[in-house]
Amino acid sequence: MTYLTEPPFQHGTPAKTGILLVNLGTPEAPTAPALRRYLKEFLSDPRVVEIPRPIWWLILNGIVLNTRPKKSAAKYASIWMPEGSPLKVHTERQAKLLKGWLGERIKSPFQVEYAMRYGNPSIASGIDLLKSAGCDRILLLPMYPQYAASTTATANDAAFSHLARMRNAPALRTMKHYHDDPGYIRAMAHNIRDYWQKNNRPDVLLMSFHGLPRYTLEKGDPYHCECQKTGRLLAEALGLRADQYRVTFQSRFGKAEWLQPYTDKTLEALGREGVNRVDAVCPGFVADCVETLEEIAQEGKETFLHAGGKSFHYIPALNEHPDWIEALGNITLSNLYGWTDKEFDETLARQSLQDSARRAARLGAKN
Repeated sequence: MTYLTEPPFQHGTPAKTGILLVNLGTPEAPTAPALRRYLKEFLSDPRVVEIPRPIWWLILNGIVLNTRPKKSAAKYASIWMPEGSPLKVHTERQAKLLKGWLGERIKSPFQVEYAMRYGNPSIASGIDLLKSAGCDRILLLPMYPQYAASTTATANDAAFSHLARMRNAPALRTMKHYHDDPGYIRAMAHNIRDYWQKNNRPDVLLMSFHGLPRYTLEKGDPYHCECQKTGRLLAEALGLRADQYRVTFQSRFGKAEWLQPYTDKTLEALGREGVNRVDAVCPGFVADCVETLEEIAQEGKETFLHAGGKSFHYIPALNEHPDWIEALGNITLSNLYGWTDKEFDETLARQSLQDSARRAARLGAKN
């Protein structure tokens, strides 16, 4: 085993705590070549597609990567921001706002970065950046409210895999989920109410979560149950009756059965039933992305209106909503317990470290 080269170390420098926000990923550009690279990395992950590897390799390289990149590139192009991919733009902004929020509450040194599980900046590069900055402990914060093996777990895989290549690996904490966190629920409810105050209320609120194959539930993945709990808590926070909201699942792929009810089929049914207005929100995404801005805001709208509906509104994700940044900050603090200090005194810390450096020098240390 050849370990990675360690960054320079200086005695007398207080160690930092690193915080790494992790989201799913995004292509570098809304082009077919960029989408091919991104999809190859994403769909090659055995946690994402649990088909036997030899069979899936043939399907992926023989069919999917020859047909899907061009179609997906067009979808990304329709929602691309001047600064780049919406998911990357919003995640970067969230990291900066979180750093500011924490800076008002933590005195001990820390650093916040963000990474993508697939694409750039990678989890490995984020960990390297934090370690080079002097972080000897890192909190990994997957930004998925509901846990799934294909999202949270694979982010953990990437982090621990990178640490396995280090001689002096930092301590690593991971967060599993926050699907029922009161601050997260409150932030979503405030975000929706803010929208309704400006645009009035719908007949039905559609809560659309990303789908997973049905077998994941049967094999023990808690994702479906956590989505249902999020939906129930959000409906309670908004004071909605059972007939005023739906919990559905989007983005199914292939011929296998996925978690139901399906978002597109539900929108078709609501349109045929004569429901006048539907508002859609995606509680599983805390930053807008192609699944929210194109699949729901564009395709979902077309599906509902084509089926006979009169009005469709997509309510943006939490993005940089102040209540969400506060919720994210509190979630972060709860997971940092014992790692940061509100009473940290940098002068005393440096003095203690200098004393240690002098003792180390007497024992032969070079720095």
